[in-house]
Amino acid sequence: MSSVENQWCRRYVPAQAPTARLVCLPHAGGSAPYFRPVSLALGKEFDVVAVQYPGRQDRRSEPPITEMSVLADRVAEILAAEDDLPLTLFGHSLGAILAFEVARRLEAGGRPPARIVASGRRGPSTHRDEALHRLDDAGLIAELRAGEGTVSVLLEDEELMRAALPALRADYQVAELYGCDPSVTVSSPITVLTGDNDPKTTLDEARTWEAHTTGGFEFEVYPGGHFFLSQHIAPIIALLRGHLSGRSAPVQ
Repeated sequence: MSSVENQWCRRYVPAQAPTARLVCLPHAGGSAPYFRPVSLALGKEFDVVAVQYPGRQDRRSEPPITEMSVLADRVAEILAAEDDLPLTLFGHSLGAILAFEVARRLEAGGRPPARIVASGRRGPSTHRDEALHRLDDAGLIAELRAGEGTVSVLLEDEELMRAALPALRADYQVAELYGCDPSVTVSSPITVLTGDNDPKTTLDEARTWEAHTTGGFEFEVYPGGHFFLSQHIAPIIALLRGHLSGRSAPVQ
């Protein structure tokens, strides 16, 4: 793998003989290590790749990407250069709509993913009038402090928080300016995971994903808010393992 691909693709547990690939796409302000528990649980069986967007952590010196088309093009280009293991795209929040856009590009290139797992995000064609990316620094810091998914070390360090703001602002811009026509579909089946008390996605908004696939559709609701993943990691890993191995996994 090239150095450029290594910048984007983090494999915390390299698999010896993987039968499928899982690509994990983080939320706004998120980074590849968010998916380390998934990699530790599944990495010996499957090729688990966590994507690291530019503008954060060890990629902090790179300008963050502010347009969905650019971000999706880049991720799709890198994944298309991989071997043709069956591919599942697993994205949370911003990562969910990015997974959808990457799937569209891979399908256009003749390599549709085996599945999309879309977590914590309303369907691609739904819209909310949001403008967090236009907040001043103080407003964005307040958003960081209010977010369930913000690590405590970041909250405790003002310098770290301010260093994270350009990437966070860029990610919010990508997510908030994203739009998709209701008629756009992919052939990949879609599994939607959502929290029953997510202020960013109602159950009805999450169900609208079904209109964007001509393949199968699954809808799983978990107790919790926007970052319900952290509370229910074991059953979600079981679900992912089931799909990656070609069988359904019981939801616990």
